[in-house]
Amino acid sequence: MKKEEFSFRSSDGKTDIHAVKWIPEGEVKAILQISHGMVEYIERYEEFAEHLTGYGILTAGHDHLGHGHSVGTEEDFGYFAEEQGNTRLLRDINEMRKRLEKEYPDVPYFLLGHSMGSFLARQYISVYGQGLTGAVIMGTGYQPKALTMTGMALTKVMAAVKGWRYRSKLIDNMAFGGYNKKFEPARTDKDWLSRNEANVDAYKKEKRCSFMFTLNGYYNLFLSLYKLSCADYVGKMPKELPVLFVSGEDDPVGNFGEGVKKVYRQFEELGMKKISMKLYPDDRHEILNELDRETVYGDITQWILNLT
Repeated sequence: MKKEEFSFRSSDGKTDIHAVKWIPEGEVKAILQISHGMVEYIERYEEFAEHLTGYGILTAGHDHLGHGHSVGTEEDFGYFAEEQGNTRLLRDINEMRKRLEKEYPDVPYFLLGHSMGSFLARQYISVYGQGLTGAVIMGTGYQPKALTMTGMALTKVMAAVKGWRYRSKLIDNMAFGGYNKKFEPARTDKDWLSRNEANVDAYKKEKRCSFMFTLNGYYNLFLSLYKLSCADYVGKMPKELPVLFVSGEDDPVGNFGEGVKKVYRQFEELGMKKISMKLYPDDRHEILNELDRETVYGDITQWILNLT
């Protein structure tokens, strides 16, 4: 495997986006582009990428705006863009795809999105889904339209007073406050991430995983979830696109499996014909970092290879 880091200009017109690709030594049988989650960065997926490249699957991804090495200063963490932040994120995902498709034409192309990245991936296949070979939706969830509208309205009101770069403990607690309750008495405030204590400890020590979203970041997160509750928006997905849902049964983001099932049913009702789902018993949010991650790796790898 060979690892290459590179950058490209974001659709915001000013930010250099940090990107990585992990390249197999032999033939490239498929490409998997990863859309990472909230308050993390693309190189947290390196172990998974090493596994995939062993099967000829080139793995790549970038740090979203406001994340990882795609930030200029610390105040940029958790901040997307002055305007159209959600749209900027989707365009950056598409720019990454266009670059890889140009470099590797006619290679089967897959997209995987985790957590916030799963919301973006679901948006992406609604807007740019044509030509994809398949999509993996990981650690996803569902929020009612009324709740997302409330979140958008509240962040707007607060931003009018505090500014879009303000970090609100109230909003942050609304978004994450209940996630650890099932695991109390908890060892840390991030036990909901996984039962793998080494993973939780590494996450908590990492500066690139230690920031709070700005109001701008939260507004665009709520906007993403709002769009995903609109049938006319998600109804544009290519109906023949194979989609695999994978999540932990103990993942609070997916309401312990119920939210994942709700999204699955939404896809069914919209006429998606090639969807499948697997929930992993006892696993929490980060199934790629869980104690049974080799099983998860194997399931995703086999699903991809079956479509190539």
